Amino acid sequence: MGLDATGTGTGPVAVLRGVPAGAERRAAELYWDAFRRKLGPALNPPDKAVPFLAAHLNADRAVCALLDGQLVGYQLGGRALTGGSASAVLRAYGHLRGLRRLLLLALFERHPAPGQLVMDGIAVDPDIRGRGVGSLLIEEVAAIAAEQNCREIRLDVIDVNPRARALYERRDFTAVRTERTPYLRGLLGFGAVTTMRRPIEANGPRGLCTP
Repeated sequence: MGLDATGTGTGPVAVLRGVPAGAERRAAELYWDAFRRKLGPALNPPDKAVPFLAAHLNADRAVCALLDGQLVGYQLGGRALTGGSASAVLRAYGHLRGLRRLLLLALFERHPAPGQLVMDGIAVDPDIRGRGVGSLLIEEVAAIAAEQNCREIRLDVIDVNPRARALYERRDFTAVRTERTPYLRGLLGFGAVTTMRRPIEANGPRGLCTP
């Protein structure tokens, strides 16, 4: 089974942990479409960004809905959905331009505290927004967090994405801190980042989230 890129699916949604073999490129395209506004200054142009993301995708850190390619990533045990070492960035973009890109990418690094699962943003095919698939993906990530004995899920949402924040609030996330970043508005297009958390009742054996 692969991710359907047509945007016209109407059948039942199948939630899958991981990215199906052969669908890495499609996953990278969805991720880029969702976050190009934030990642563009670091990874543009798109014809370099998408292959780079596809080549450095940690497929086991994804949850997919097999209905037009919904995707959410998470970070657990020190590994997130997208990776790529400093040397990989320099090889892809060149040393001179790559150094600047590394500095920009460092702004987005997030590391889980003990007992936390950090959730990446949801990449949603615009044609099927509002059909509840995002909620299904969040609940699957919550199930993973519980199995890994995490006490909470943490995520960040930018101020220019109120739709995403509304979804997180509906799924029991609470804002705990907002960091104003006006110096990034001209460069990255947003001026504040809000950290949100959702408590999790662990139900599994000692896992990656156990301090």
